[in-house]
Amino acid sequence: MDYEHIPAEQFRFVQENELLRDRELQTKSRSFFADAMIRFRKNKSSVIATWILLFLLLYAFIAPVLSPYSIWEQDKIFVNYAPYVPEIAKKGWGILDGASVYTSQNDASMNYWKGIAQETGMDPVIGVVGTHETTVKVRGKDVVRYTYDLEVNSYNALGILYRTLSYAEYEAIQNWQNETGIQVIYPYVEQKDIQGISDRPNIWYQVDGKGNAVTDADGNLIPMYSSNTEIAGPEYHSIRIPSDPGTYIYAYSKSGAVQCRVLYYNYYIYLNGHEPSFVMGTNAMGQDIFCGIGVGARFSLLFALLVSAINLTIGAFYGAAQGYYGGWVDMLLDRIADVLSGVPFVVVTTLFQLHLAKKVGVVPSFLFAFVLTGWIGMAALTRRQFYRFKGQEFILAARTLGASDGRLMFKHIFPNGIGSIITSCALVIPGVIGSETSMTYLGIVDLSSFAGTTIGTLLSQGNAVVTTSPHAILYPSIFLGLLMICFNLFGNGLRDAFNPTTRGVDD
Repeated sequence: MDYEHIPAEQFRFVQENELLRDRELQTKSRSFFADAMIRFRKNKSSVIATWILLFLLLYAFIAPVLSPYSIWEQDKIFVNYAPYVPEIAKKGWGILDGASVYTSQNDASMNYWKGIAQETGMDPVIGVVGTHETTVKVRGKDVVRYTYDLEVNSYNALGILYRTLSYAEYEAIQNWQNETGIQVIYPYVEQKDIQGISDRPNIWYQVDGKGNAVTDADGNLIPMYSSNTEIAGPEYHSIRIPSDPGTYIYAYSKSGAVQCRVLYYNYYIYLNGHEPSFVMGTNAMGQDIFCGIGVGARFSLLFALLVSAINLTIGAFYGAAQGYYGGWVDMLLDRIADVLSGVPFVVVTTLFQLHLAKKVGVVPSFLFAFVLTGWIGMAALTRRQFYRFKGQEFILAARTLGASDGRLMFKHIFPNGIGSIITSCALVIPGVIGSETSMTYLGIVDLSSFAGTTIGTLLSQGNAVVTTSPHAILYPSIFLGLLMICFNLFGNGLRDAFNPTTRGVDD
């Protein structure tokens, strides 16, 4: 293009006679914290982890309140039982129905389940999940036999249990039955009438010498309820089963008490005022896992926060002295830290539990084990921050104006490094939770008497029954895994937001 002959009238001066000044900023200033939060929100994984973490924290403090059970309530019968909610189980959705799979159930077993359903009205069998056909030789002939894999409601499958009751409780249960219409006590069966079987109170029907049910011509079970008034307990004046001609006895007199056959599901309602309902099932102690995870997580979080606060305080003072004074002070204190850091944490915890716990208690001795060496990392971080800032001009200016060592350390240097120190605590907390869980899982520390249970204890109990009751370890594992991952993602995001120069760098 030709720029040599541009007419002069096309040129004009801009602001020819005006005084030029800088314009005032039109945007609002942002604080350091607001700027850090903008950077934090850009880290999507940390934001998602934060929301999950908030949910887990809310669960830890709300779940024990929402649960109908206390962590101190332990049912010795419903042990390692699958998740069960009666209202949902009745809808047949295939979830929360207390289901367990029983394999290789033969005809005798099928009659056993049939007997429970017929007597109590609570059918244990949810469905048949597999049928197996085998051919065996019987007197030289091939006979086909079938076995079944059944999905069974564990709570209904429990059926009838023997219970020895005082006369007062026997009377109280009858009165409760009359008020509610719920039958707890069922007709008594003498062991001599069922081939001497004493460990299977659900057998109320005739059996042969091998314990197999004997049926009538129509395939019905034959009742063997006792009408022997000579062994009967006090008079029974409550609900009777429909087939009772009025002669069945409902209790066996036994040394100042009575032995009865009770339907445990209804007996549980009598004792607790509600049906059994365990959203996450029960553990080896008969505790509600839904409540147990909340109680254990609450203890772990509070314990980790306490440990972090103590270690932050000790580490801040120790690292401040190292970084500020340097020289022989730094060298001496650093050697002390090196010696302490070489002591294995497991050894310290074990020794404290064996000796110190007897004097001060389990929790204080466990706390001492964490504090003994836990502050070393925080001291090293504080030391680095002091070395970073103590040579800056504003520190030299303050020293020139006569500021004391204490003022320089905690009024000028420490506040400038507090961001990195505080955000590192978010990464310390999951480490404390992991160590606490490991110690309780291994059984080195038992906090059950203090806290009721811990995540580590739940994992240990679930590990023992992982093949038969996988729910007992599944739910605590999911909770712990999410808690650890989210805490680490949250801590990393917080560190990068407050100090962008450390992005992707592990302290």
